[in-house]
Order: sequence, then C-alpha cells, then structure tokens
Amino acid sequence: MNPILHLNKLFDSRVRLGIMSALIANEEVSYNELKELLDVTDGNLASHTKALQVNKFIKVNKRFIGRKTNTTYQIAKHGDKAFRAHLDALEVMIKGVG
Repeated sequence: MNPILHLNKLFDSRVRLGIMSALIANEEVSYNELKELLDVTDGNLASHTKALQVNKFIKVNKRFIGRKTNTTYQIAKHGDKAFRAHLDALEVMIKGVG
C-alpha cells in the first residue's frame, strides 16, 4: 500500500508536528516550553493545541501555581498511535520501500 495514504493531514503543519514531537519525547511539556521551543505566538500555539485537543491527540492540564495558571500538555493514547503511524509512513517514504 502507498505510504502516503498513511500520512495524517493534521500533522502537515510544522507547529503541530513540533508539538507532537515534543510530547512523544517527553511525559509532559508546559505551554511556555512549547512556545519557546517552536518560536510561535500565544495565538498561534493556542490554535494548534486546540486542533490537536479536539482530535483527542493531546491532553491539556490546567492548574494554578499561586495565582498563575500553569498549562501543560501530554500526548493522548490516540495521538501517540496516530503520530507513530505518521512517522512510520514517513520513514517508508524516505527509505523508498513500498
């Protein structure tokens, strides 16, 4: 089967690809860490995390530290599976094996 059929359109964005890459490699990543890592604006990061959250690819945890909100993200089981399938398809394409 053609590996391109296994690519997930949601990961076409460099920001969403970056978010998922950071989350698959770390148990939890904070909003500020993602913002700095990806060099994006608040609005840009918020819209991309929302798209991933709506598709149940990530979990969002909000808590307060003192009076400040602390938002962290984790990869969801569904997101882990989908992202690994996407990476596997990319690997097949790169190697040229079908």
